[in-house]
Amino acid sequence: MSRRFIGSRQTTIAHEIQLRGTGVHSGAPVCLVLHPAEADTGFRFLVTKRGRIIADIPAHIDSVKNLTLCTVIGDDAGVTVGTVEHLLSALRGLNVDNCFIEIDAREVPIMDGSAATFVNAIDQTGIRELAQPRKFIKVLKPVRVEEGDCWGMLTPHSSFHVDVEIDFPTALIGRQRMALEMNAGAFRNEICRARTFGFMRDVESLWKAGLALGASLENTVALADDRIVNSEGLRYPQEFVRHKVLDAVGDLALAGSPMLASYRSVKGGHRLNARVLQALFADRDAWAVVRAPWVREVVPVEVSSGLAAVNYAADRS
Repeated sequence: MSRRFIGSRQTTIAHEIQLRGTGVHSGAPVCLVLHPAEADTGFRFLVTKRGRIIADIPAHIDSVKNLTLCTVIGDDAGVTVGTVEHLLSALRGLNVDNCFIEIDAREVPIMDGSAATFVNAIDQTGIRELAQPRKFIKVLKPVRVEEGDCWGMLTPHSSFHVDVEIDFPTALIGRQRMALEMNAGAFRNEICRARTFGFMRDVESLWKAGLALGASLENTVALADDRIVNSEGLRYPQEFVRHKVLDAVGDLALAGSPMLASYRSVKGGHRLNARVLQALFADRDAWAVVRAPWVREVVPVEVSSGLAAVNYAADRS
């Protein structure tokens, strides 16, 4: 057993992970390779073309370029990567801090519409601790953004808490709310298999806009006016709000480090999640970078699924 606070060190994946799939909006095939990365790398997308890296895009709120139906990040040269939220949710949800994400297309593959494939791949390869202490974005005071009857707010908290509420004018969804302390165990068991969803009545307009070209019943929960079209039904009770939690975890991963905060979202989505992060970073008195405490380790330990609530020292470096 270790006397070191579990979760005090940064992490990366233990080995390379290769995945193939299809872009949900483009319908194009995608090859994705996750590489281990050194401490303080964060998440970085390496966009390739014919085997050559043409862009290195940090997964940070400053890189966001578009928030229409998914989160799109890019560089100043116009290279973009879309639908990053499910992969980032899996990485952040499992407490991975650093990873190079090599991709040969402009969209992360949708897989089954959830984060489950990414979670399973990371679990199979394992997570490796690094020597450097973990850094957190600590929220120091409430930050709130409103858009009509939608609103999102970050408040100080000793760990990472997510509270998401949705309200759709259909009996198939209605008002749903989920709140939980987010750690790897909760993410695996309660969130990661929740799929993206959409309405059949919107399909034709999306296709005309060049969107959802790769959507199917294999990667989307499809809703008709009075029923769920997928023959297998739902994976969880309230799968719809669980997927919104999954999206929020992925979008908030664009903070660049794990957060010590509570996030409350009402009728929100990618745009609201991003706007709350932007508002946080725009107020320099609302946040600080802090480091986990270092405690002498007696024997090695495996990475735990959770982060304990402790006192953190401000990073003065």
